[in-house]
Amino acid sequence: MQRNAETRTAQSRTAESSAAKTRVNEPRTAEPMQLYLQDARKYQYLTAEQEHELSVRWHDRQDPAALDQLVGSHLRLVVKMARGYLGYGLPLADLVAEGNVGVMQAAQKFDPSKGFRFATYASWWVRAAIQEYVLHNWSLVKIGTTAGQKKLFFSLRRLKARMQELESGDLSPEAVESIATELNVSKAEVVEMNRRLGNDRSLNVGLSEDGDAEWQDLLADDRPDQEATLADSEERSRRQQFLKLGLGVLDDRERQILVARRLRDEPLTLEELSQTFRVSRERVRQLEVRAFEKLQKAVIANARTEQAAMEKNRLLSRA
Repeated sequence: MQRNAETRTAQSRTAESSAAKTRVNEPRTAEPMQLYLQDARKYQYLTAEQEHELSVRWHDRQDPAALDQLVGSHLRLVVKMARGYLGYGLPLADLVAEGNVGVMQAAQKFDPSKGFRFATYASWWVRAAIQEYVLHNWSLVKIGTTAGQKKLFFSLRRLKARMQELESGDLSPEAVESIATELNVSKAEVVEMNRRLGNDRSLNVGLSEDGDAEWQDLLADDRPDQEATLADSEERSRRQQFLKLGLGVLDDRERQILVARRLRDEPLTLEELSQTFRVSRERVRQLEVRAFEKLQKAVIANARTEQAAMEKNRLLSRA
């Protein structure tokens, strides 16, 4: 136990040391922010093979140089995601600093044996860190912290813009119902959140007295750039392939139940499936759990097989 604790402490110190280098001084003003961006651009984008090699070096041997390269190559991702939250009126430098915390947390917890790209995994941690910062610093009014309230807080502006409901007053009943349905929250929560956001700042308020720009102009463009589209497409294709292979290990009944319960836009109930297969609801639940466990094992096995092939190709290319 003591040895494990000492190991974790050493790993934490190594990560903190590398993090200090990777962050390239947390930016606080416009000029340091530009210097930070210049330093971030010095890191090259990684191929899947390079990323896997660095991840293994950090995960297995706590190599600080590998951590620096792995995190550094994703700093532009942090900046891109941080820019998406400029509409909340917080400094980009602070948003980026919080995103850096998220990407470091991702590097600490990332397991390369699972077979997925680090960027996909890190995006969740970066987004969570930035959103947590926004929730605690954007407004003097306390914002709810349940999953539904967070989703509502970060989606309401985008949905209002899509519905052309940009005024700072109350939403129309139709808009309230539409937003509540889309986000799976109550209409009362939509009304309350809209009033809280509206009391702090209207989207139509100007950024300055002598300019034409408005706060809504700072909202993130939901359209992904070409690089993000390509990365997402690659990751989606890999997941679909893993899923297809995984479903192949199930028998017909298991596959039908799993698809009906977990892969449909409108899942069927246990009662509906019990009538279809003429078994009890509990039996359907057991079959669903067993099928999902088999699917998970198959997906992980296929991912590891792909990784082994990548590693073999990497070694052959070096020979």
